[in-house]
Amino acid sequence: MNIEQIREYCLAKKGTTEDFPFDNDTLVFKVLGKMFALVSLKRWEAGEAAINLKADPEFSEELRAEHSSIRPGFHMSKKHWNTLFLHEGELQAKLVKELIDHSYNMVVKGMTKKMKETLFD
Repeated sequence: MNIEQIREYCLAKKGTTEDFPFDNDTLVFKVLGKMFALVSLKRWEAGEAAINLKADPEFSEELRAEHSSIRPGFHMSKKHWNTLFLHEGELQAKLVKELIDHSYNMVVKGMTKKMKETLFD
């Protein structure tokens, strides 16, 4: 997947916004203000396409064991975040989309009932 496909896929999710809260490089996708995906644009432009996604800790371990292109989150909690190194060519678009969905759902799952109602009304 290219950066525009990832951006469009993330923004199509209900309640999602994008911004640069840390610097002019790190594009962050949030659902109701909570991060679920981060992309370094500088690294992407340098040919090192990668995306950080939240994941269930046990699922993270499984993913890392199955895919050499999925590693503990770069500059993130290693327990709850993975970095998918897309430039390595191992990961298919279908899996990347499934993992974006998983990250989004993990964040939504942790929201208050009121926030979820706002999102799904």
